[in-house]
This record gives sequence, structure tokens and C-alpha cells, in this order.
Amino acid sequence: MNEILEQKIKLLPENPGVYVMLDKDGQVIYVGKAKVLKNRVKQYFYSGVKTDKVMAMVSCIHDFYYIITKSEVDALSLENNLIKKYKPKYNILLKDDKNYPYFRLDTKRLYPYFEITRKIKRDGAKYFGPFMAGVSARELLDIVNECYNLRSCKLDLDGFKMQKRECLNYHINRCKAPCTGRISPKEYKEDLERAIDFLSGNDEDAEIILKNKMQSLAERGEFELAIAIRDKLKMLDALKQRKITNLNRFINGDVIAICANGLYYAVSVLFLRSGKILGAKSFSISSIANDISDVYTEFITRYYTKDTELPDEIILYEDCRDPLVLTDFYRTERKKTINILVPKQGVRRQLADMAYQNASDYLEKTVSAIMHKDDLTVNACQRLKEVLNLSKYPKRMECYDISNISGVDKVASMVVFTDGEKDSAQYRRFMIKTVEGANDFASLKEVLLRRLSKLGTDEEENFPRPDLIVIDGGKGQLSAVKEIFDSLKIEGIDLISLAKREEEIFTIHSNIPVVLPHRDYAVRLLQRIRDEAHRFAITYFRSKHLKHNLESLLDDIPYLGPKRKKALLAAFRTVEAIKQASVEELTAVEGIGQKRAQTIYNYLRSESQNDND
Repeated sequence: MNEILEQKIKLLPENPGVYVMLDKDGQVIYVGKAKVLKNRVKQYFYSGVKTDKVMAMVSCIHDFYYIITKSEVDALSLENNLIKKYKPKYNILLKDDKNYPYFRLDTKRLYPYFEITRKIKRDGAKYFGPFMAGVSARELLDIVNECYNLRSCKLDLDGFKMQKRECLNYHINRCKAPCTGRISPKEYKEDLERAIDFLSGNDEDAEIILKNKMQSLAERGEFELAIAIRDKLKMLDALKQRKITNLNRFINGDVIAICANGLYYAVSVLFLRSGKILGAKSFSISSIANDISDVYTEFITRYYTKDTELPDEIILYEDCRDPLVLTDFYRTERKKTINILVPKQGVRRQLADMAYQNASDYLEKTVSAIMHKDDLTVNACQRLKEVLNLSKYPKRMECYDISNISGVDKVASMVVFTDGEKDSAQYRRFMIKTVEGANDFASLKEVLLRRLSKLGTDEEENFPRPDLIVIDGGKGQLSAVKEIFDSLKIEGIDLISLAKREEEIFTIHSNIPVVLPHRDYAVRLLQRIRDEAHRFAITYFRSKHLKHNLESLLDDIPYLGPKRKKALLAAFRTVEAIKQASVEELTAVEGIGQKRAQTIYNYLRSESQNDND
């Protein structure tokens, strides 16, 4: 430890706060909170027994700074914000790319309806879920609408903009047509309350309704429809089997257990909703904490973000550090009081043991996969730094790609990898504005000029400075971008290009490319980010090109103005979907009446016939 660090540690205050560890390149490698800053930071440098992870992190510390806060709760909040901003290498960073579906119900509406979402927002709406492990959210929503005849459309009925006629769902007894006033808000609310009761754990009512419908359909000889109802009953039965005996059906909680092997940790989370286990998911994490209670606290604060549902109970296998600080934090941040408990006996203890068994099994089966993941990510980043003689560890890598057909609908993509992993929240898309025709060199220069000009401005918060920019191409593409670097006097950002044919890596320091074995993790990392940039650009191009074609097609339909055209695009999204829509489905779109729907239907059918001819 150098003298400057030693002196700074002596001057640390005895206040609560947050400390930020930096490496020799000035990059943030760890963010932590402390009840007493002086005691906490000293532990890293002077305590006797340390884990390998702690020793690895301490060996990289070149400097640190701290921020004093009023309380531990404030420190926890600040720690969370800094971790989100810097994504430090040694903090727990959850990269679960799968957000499970929920039902959202906006009860402020006159005639509320259920919609499927994958994000939880603090918007006053009610959320039900998550739905996972064999439970299809769409099929379950179909059961709800089948049983309680709630509307599934998104028409704005709050301003009493009633429709002139009912849609198809009314005629097949799937909706009571609130859009034409055939059911009052009070009667609709009664049906809605029954649906809410079903989603809260009361299965009996829905089961009786479905059985009666199935029997009625079978008696009328409508066997295909009866079979469809039978399939819904099977799904309902599968849900009932998840019910836990002796657990109150109003209990909504998550059960968390962590298993460790001395180097890695595995976490398992069971989801309890309305007295049922809806599913589970597991994570592999890395932590520098010496005590498992600290790992529990770290995981909880990283996992329950604003987009994650906060349950009424968090049931733990073992104690976490500072449970009262956590409850105060969520009461402040999320306006919700939660109960964090470690059960000693009973059904909750059995559930905690079950979660631990899942975590143990996951750790045992995935240790080699975790080690392999490190090779493909952080270790590959470190190797890139060494073999390409980069100025710093490429924590944030950006790669760009151009996509168009003969210069039409030109777009570009920017993808970001953080510590060698996809960071899709940072991806950006660009429309090429100044380049005529199919000129990829000029398009690339335009995009990089627009992106790099944001450095040093207020927009750098949304476009953080990259450590390495990767260009798809050879020496020519690299030279084109280097001109932008020179004109803007860009410093401190490494620049390379990857040529497709032989996977040659070009740098600005030499005309001779670097050629690595194709199995080298560094090359495979560059290939992944290059291919991801290409995929993202192609996806954007196709959606833009399709929308352009769709708008062109709709422009030719008589009496179809911009507002109604926009409504059609929002409702159907693709040309084929509008072409296949029935008159009734077209009529359900806001602003499209029966006569106009018939006009659209006839026109598109005639166009399809012409194409076939």
C-alpha cells in the first residue's frame, strides 16, 4: 500500500457514507456503503483473513474517495445509484435478461382491462404475477376473459367516446360491450372484482364457470370449442397443484437462499403469490464480501430495483446484514413496508430449505459454466488490453454497424459491452441524415461524429465515454473513423477494427494487423460484439423499411388520413397483419368505422389478388 493511501485511510471520518475504489486508470472497481467509513475501509487493508476476491480487488486499488451521508439508508441509496452508473467490476451485478410477464390493471379507468407487461412501474396500477415455469401469461389472461367477459381491447372509454357497434368479441360472448354502453361501470366492476379474486388465489369460481361452459358446448355438439375449454381447465388444475398447504392464500413473498463454495455464490429465488409457488430462478454471482450476511444484503439491494416487484415478505434462508436498514430503505425508495424474516420452523422454513437445495444444485452444476463465462468476458477484456497494447482495460466497448438496401432507409447501430457482456440498455440506433446513396464510409463517419461530439457535454450522462471503439472493417474503415478522432481531438479512447475475412485486428499504431488464433477468447469477444452490432442494425433497418412500405401502401387507400393511418399502424404493426384482418377487427381500431373498415378490407384484398396475378 502506498503512502498516499495510508494517509487517506488515517483521515477517514467516523460517519456513515459511501466509499469508491479506483484502479490505476481511474476506473471505479468497487462501491460500498458503511455505517462507519473509517472502520469499514480499514478492513480491506489491515484485517487478517481475506478471500481471494478481496485480495484481488485490494491489489488493484490505486486510490479511493468517499461521500459522507446523513444515515445508512441514505448511504444505501447513494451506493445503488453509483453502482448503476459505474457498473464496478467487483460489485454484484445482476444481468438477468429475462423479465417475466405480469398482468397490469389500471383501476383508475372507467372500464379497466388487464394487459401483459414485463416492467413494474410505480404508477398506481395493480400488478399480478410474475408468471413463469410453464404458466403462459397469455393463456391465463384468456381464461380470465373467458370466465369474466372483460374487455381485451384498449379503446379509450374514459371520455365516454362510445362506439356505434359492438366488435366480434361481444357476438361470441367474450365481452359485454362496455364500448357501446351495454354494461354499466358498476356491473363491470363486479365482474372485475371476481377476476381479481381469481388472480388472488380463489380458483373455485373460475373452475365452475369453465366446467359449465364445456358441458354446454358439448351438449350443443361444438366439440372443438369444448376441447379448448378443457385445455383451459388443465392449466387451471396445474395452477391449483402449486398451492401450498397451510399457507395463507394472501401471502405474497419471495424466498431467497444463497449457497457458496468459497469462490462463487449461487442464489435461488422462489416466488410465492396468493399462497402458490409460481416459479423460481437462480443466479450465479461473485462477491468480495467475507460474511454471507453481507452477500444477502448486496443481492437484495441489487435485485429489487424499480423494475422488479417488491413483495410483502422476503423470506431468507440465513440472516442478512442490517435488515432494518433495508426495510427503511425500501419504505423511503419504494413507499412500501416489507417484512424481512428468517423462519426457524413451519412451512416458511421448509420453503427456505427448498430454495437452498435449488441454490446448491445450481452451484454444483454451473461452476464450470461460471468459470467459462469469466474467460469469455472479463478475462477476454484483459487479454485484449495486453495483446493490442490498449491504453486501459476496455470496460466499456462500443461497436457500430451500417445497414441499408441500395442507399434506402439507411440506419446505424451502436451496441455496448460492459466487462465483456452485452449491456443492451446502453444500445442506441441512428438514422443516417446527411449521406446520399449507399456510402458506408460516409455513414460511419456521420454516426461517429454525432456520437463523439456528445463527449464533454451534458449528454455524456446518457452516452458515457467508451474505453474502446470497435469498427467492423479493415484499415480503410479504421482510417475514416480516425479522421473524426483527430478533428475532435479525442484522447483516452482506444480504436480498433476487425476485418471479417481473416478476422484481422487493425490498430491505429501499425499498418500490420494483429492475427490471433480463432479460438482465442479475445477474438471471440470481438466477434460477438461485431455480430451483435450487425444484428441490431439489421433489426432496426427491417422494422423501418417495413413501416416505410406499410405507410406507402396505406397512403393509397381512399379517405384514410394520417391519424387513422397511425392508429392502424399501432394496432397491427405489419402489412401482413392488416391484410389478414377481418372487417370486425379493423372496426375495433379507434376511428375506423364499419364503412371505412370495409373500404380498407376491399382495397387490401384487391391488392393481394393483383400480387397473386
